[in-house]
Amino acid sequence: MRLQAHPVLTVCTSLGLWAAWALPAVRVAPNRLLSGEPVGLPALLPNWAWLLALPLIFLAFYPTNAATKRPTGIAPAGLTGWLHPVATLLSMSGVLAGLFWLVGHHAQQVALTESSLARTSLGAGFWSIVALAWLASLDALQRLSRSSVLRHALMALVALPAVVLISLGVGQDLSLMKEYANRDDVFWVAVLRHLQIVATAVVPSVLLGLPLAWACNRVPRLRQSVFPLLNIVQTIPSIALFGLFMAPLAWLAQQFPALAQAGVSGVGLAPAVLALVLYSLLPITRSALAGLEQVPDAAKTAARAMGMTNAQIFWQVELPLALPVLLPGLRTAVVQTIGLAAVTALVGAGGLGSLMFDGLFSAANDLVLLGVLPIVLLAMLGDAFFRVLIVLSQPATGQARATVATPWANAEGRTG
Repeated sequence: MRLQAHPVLTVCTSLGLWAAWALPAVRVAPNRLLSGEPVGLPALLPNWAWLLALPLIFLAFYPTNAATKRPTGIAPAGLTGWLHPVATLLSMSGVLAGLFWLVGHHAQQVALTESSLARTSLGAGFWSIVALAWLASLDALQRLSRSSVLRHALMALVALPAVVLISLGVGQDLSLMKEYANRDDVFWVAVLRHLQIVATAVVPSVLLGLPLAWACNRVPRLRQSVFPLLNIVQTIPSIALFGLFMAPLAWLAQQFPALAQAGVSGVGLAPAVLALVLYSLLPITRSALAGLEQVPDAAKTAARAMGMTNAQIFWQVELPLALPVLLPGLRTAVVQTIGLAAVTALVGAGGLGSLMFDGLFSAANDLVLLGVLPIVLLAMLGDAFFRVLIVLSQPATGQARATVATPWANAEGRTG
């Protein structure tokens, strides 16, 4: 037996201990506009509490038998076969829940002893430890199971204790939770509006992207003009593209009152949706074309021999066979649109971006987080949903499933 250093856990544990010691876990300010005084994690813990880090160090440097060591990327047998990833997940779940309880308890003490205007904000140390615990959990899930559905279910269980603490009222004195309590009615309206913007942009993108991909597949020379144009659209900053639509749409609404009555104007949902549709066309069209190109000619020939029309062949043969390649592009478009929808608040479309920009304009960092964190959560949920669909749409072969067995290997997306 000898000690085997796990690279991911070693790095995450080392950085986590450094963040706990050097970075502030919370900041206590006299009001919501000031940054406040930093309070490190050592001040929130008794001296003996550092012994709780020993299990994490043990997981990072676990005992292994050199005779049973397997190739890189495959967990060794025995302790590190399934027990080590499970122990890692339980530890990371405890870290997340314990950390949130600590900062929530400190915020409660501040609320009882300080002014009613005092605010306790989450600091860089808190967010660093959360991110590192999440990365360690992802690594453990990849070693534990190749099933994307099971991995996402287990990841939800890792976050469950912290979610339970929030539902029980722990942390309600944190500045972020106070911002939510002051805007709970506006918050959920903004969430629904954000989802409306995403759905209103993605659905037309699919309806336009699929026929466009079909046309490019039938006429190869068409792609030489379509894709360069879509690539140019991707290079235009989102705010500039929103602004380009404002004047034409305002003119159309003035010339055609029916459009104005339908909600088309220079500001609001119309310019936001048009810009987001253009941004989504490239990943959807490119993935749909790649999927159509890999459909076997024998399948199309057999369908044509059965008397199917071109439309029937597309919807009943080509599209189902191209679905495993189309879904990754749709996933990219959805995640990209969820992020870019925040910027549409600048043209009056609303959504969670309105909370984010209200916080920016008023220098209230926790109000910014109240708008940003749900966007991140929605993007993660959308990404997980489409990854599960991709796995379910794959042929039942080991090679196909192995292709999508590492969902965090590649990251696609776009920044606004």
